[in-house]
Amino acid sequence: MSSSLPWLSFAIWMPIAFGVYLLAVGRDRAPGLVRKIALVGSVISALPTIPLMTDFDATRGGLQFVERIAWITNPLAHYYLGVDGISLWFVPLTAFTTIIAVLASWRAIESRMAQYYAAFLILSGLMIGVFAAADGLLFYVFFEATLIPMYLIIGVWGGPRRIYAAIKFFLYTLLGSLLMLVAMVYLYRQAGGNFDITVWQRLPLGFHAQMLLFLAFLAAFSVKIPMWPVHTWLPDAHVEAPTGGSVVLAAIMLKLGAYGFVRFSLPIAPDASHAMAPVLIALSLVAVVYIGLVALVQTDMKKLVAYSSIAHMGFVTLGFFLFSQTGIEGAITQMISHGFVSGAMFLCIGVMYDRTHSRNIADYGGVVNTMPRFAALMMLFAMANSGLPATSGFVGEFLVILASVRYEFWIGAIAATTLVLGAAYSLWMYKRVIFGVVANDTVAKLRDADGRELFALGVLAVAVLWIGVYPAPMIHAMHASVSDLLAQIAHTKIVPDNFQ
Repeated sequence: MSSSLPWLSFAIWMPIAFGVYLLAVGRDRAPGLVRKIALVGSVISALPTIPLMTDFDATRGGLQFVERIAWITNPLAHYYLGVDGISLWFVPLTAFTTIIAVLASWRAIESRMAQYYAAFLILSGLMIGVFAAADGLLFYVFFEATLIPMYLIIGVWGGPRRIYAAIKFFLYTLLGSLLMLVAMVYLYRQAGGNFDITVWQRLPLGFHAQMLLFLAFLAAFSVKIPMWPVHTWLPDAHVEAPTGGSVVLAAIMLKLGAYGFVRFSLPIAPDASHAMAPVLIALSLVAVVYIGLVALVQTDMKKLVAYSSIAHMGFVTLGFFLFSQTGIEGAITQMISHGFVSGAMFLCIGVMYDRTHSRNIADYGGVVNTMPRFAALMMLFAMANSGLPATSGFVGEFLVILASVRYEFWIGAIAATTLVLGAAYSLWMYKRVIFGVVANDTVAKLRDADGRELFALGVLAVAVLWIGVYPAPMIHAMHASVSDLLAQIAHTKIVPDNFQ
């Protein structure tokens, strides 16, 4: 579908323009004005994502809202944008999360405020560019550019070990991405000098070529998700990042790597994907079980939720490599749900941290006595993180478990342990922090969430319940595109290897 208006370009460049404007005019001596510009900019930038949802034709696959302009004539690269049922929902999710991140930082950030909000707005546009790019070089530019604002968000406004966490985050993700660039240059040559991703997906490639390409993409995307055992940068990044940074990192940035699997690895190297599926399934199950157990022993709330994110993203990669309609749709649904649930959990921790300046579970207890409205909302998100039915956390996990059982019963049985482990670490943390008698004078002096915090948490609660109760429209929109992807994966493209 082509649109008379370039909605995707608006969604990408409007937040970037507002971010640049804040850099140009923002001053710390006018914090109220800076906050208002950031909030207005994030809300206005989200408006172009509405037509993407309302005008999307769910009955067919392929790219819609296509924009294509010659960018670099030699090599042949285009400013080529479009979304299908797989990428559609991540564009409004990114824009929506940016608004939540701005609200989450309303009182927490007091220095270099204009630069802080500018980093979030620019990051929002770049992440939407990743989901909308249909040109390989354009995808790579957006994919790598997202590292810069997040590096600054962690390194400038983070906690005591922010420099260590920021450098670790940057080096892990950058090194993996360099191999992806090599793979893209090879595909460019094989496509006759073309960076069009849709052309790459139709290339007849030999098995060894596919395997090398798959491993190169795996190096980039597994770190970004992150998969076990290249996950160690994530807990450090989450712990040191400010609340807004943790919300965006968990809700959106982890999804960039998972999205790369369905856009590059599976359709471009289908035979290698089938060959490597047992390895990826095994790694995914390790993430679900082992990382779930690691989350159980955490004493820092942010670390606990960070490890739970790794476990939940293990469900995503598991669903992809089952090669079934149910599994892939469940994985994509899990990605979207995780964006809301994990973002809400980090926001809840941020609400308490802003008041006590502590993330240690042992420093809390009896919060329900002083913050009853906040406690009610946090309970919903803890339940969603556990996979409670009627919340978004249940839908994706159930679909992936169902697909796993159809694939191999024991894989489904092991995957289902996440429901037990998720309930254990989420509800254990909630019980110790929220219930019981007031633990100390600090908790006794806590004030309940204010209107701004309740609004942000309330909107997230509506999203979690909406997807949990009625996920059909979202799954219907991705159905045709997932069917097309499965048709590509099922069609063998093996030819004699030719490394020219």
